[in-house]
Amino acid sequence: MTGTTTRTAEVLAELAALEDPKVRAVNEKHGDDHGVNLGKLRALAKRLKTQQDLARELWGTEDTAARLLALLICRPKAFGRDELDSMLREARVPKVHDWLVNYVVKKSPYAEELRVAWFADPDPVVASAGWALTTERVAKKPEGLDLPGLLDLVEAEMKDAPDRLQWAMNHCLARIGIEHAEHRARAIGIGERLEVLKDYPTSPGCTSPYAPVWIHEMVRRQQGE
Repeated sequence: MTGTTTRTAEVLAELAALEDPKVRAVNEKHGDDHGVNLGKLRALAKRLKTQQDLARELWGTEDTAARLLALLICRPKAFGRDELDSMLREARVPKVHDWLVNYVVKKSPYAEELRVAWFADPDPVVASAGWALTTERVAKKPEGLDLPGLLDLVEAEMKDAPDRLQWAMNHCLARIGIEHAEHRARAIGIGERLEVLKDYPTSPGCTSPYAPVWIHEMVRRQQGE
């Protein structure tokens, strides 16, 4: 592994050279403790190509920029189930957590097993990953999911859920309403009663994450196509 270790040191030096205090200041407002422009990070990943051993070493540094790079150059199907579980529990930085779930776990043969395990985890950050994977299934492979049961859970628990879990549950609520017309009225009704993210600041041209608005807008776009 000496060659990989040397390469890791070189890559860390490259990442350090890309550090920008202004980028860090913006990222830290979102809980992401790194200062590397993501476009430049992706360009570096494209140059490095897939390198699983290097990815594992970069992840092991615990540095946020290095972990983000690791997730871009890894081979998702090369990670074991327990390895992914450990990585998810270590991933407390929002961007690392998001990329790990979306770029790696969703492509893993263990995605469904982990979805079930994480969904009811007492750690709300881990549970949010379970909800994110469930939302993926709501949209792409809903067979076997208890959609009324999911709406029951959202109705009972989303209002008081910690931020990241609440966000993931709200995304699932919206996706049920968007993709499944038979549950749309109930999903909108839950959103209206709970008012979660109703006042979330939304940039011009962007869709509000408030579920009733989100559902209406996405359905309007689908019907207009």
